[in-house]
Amino acid sequence: MKTTLDLNDRLLADAKALAARQRTSLTRLIEEGLQLRLRANADAAKQRPVRLPVFKGRGGLVAGIDPLSNKALLEAVGDDA
Repeated sequence: MKTTLDLNDRLLADAKALAARQRTSLTRLIEEGLQLRLRANADAAKQRPVRLPVFKGRGGLVAGIDPLSNKALLEAVGDDA
């Protein structure tokens, strides 16, 4: 299939030079690059989602501290911050 690409001039010159050194076509070089990126993207999608640890202990919020107030939380931390 034919398509038109708008490439940076320096990138295109570098790609043509690499294709010449490897004795391959610019088309083949671009195809290989796309295959590598698509394969890497597919591999990343196959990874399991990260499971974050969840604290299931007892306790909870300290009485008298507003958890929605940054100021109250900073004051509660005091010198520990």
